[in-house]
Amino acid sequence: MSVLLLADSYGLTSGRLVATSAALLGLIGAIVGGLALARSRRGGTGRRGAFTALAAGLVAAAVGAFALAVADGGPGTGNGVVGAYVALVAGAAGVILGWLTLARSRSTV
Repeated sequence: MSVLLLADSYGLTSGRLVATSAALLGLIGAIVGGLALARSRRGGTGRRGAFTALAAGLVAAAVGAFALAVADGGPGTGNGVVGAYVALVAGAAGVILGWLTLARSRSTV
């Protein structure tokens, strides 16, 4: 006879809190990176936004990778796996957008 134990994972666990915070930071980095890239295309430099996007993206991706490394289960277990994946993707987007903005600002100066 098999007994199925369900975890009460409807609340905000510490894993979900860390992963959600990292995901929000990654989304902020991606948005700032996109705005900085748009500013650099209009003739400005956007270097401050590029550095902000790079820093936020790197931190979000690192925290997302850490959250995935220490997660015990899959999605729905309260470990923050879904938020960690979002943090990895959004953090990578922020890093890429920040890098593109810096590359563009170096070529025009």
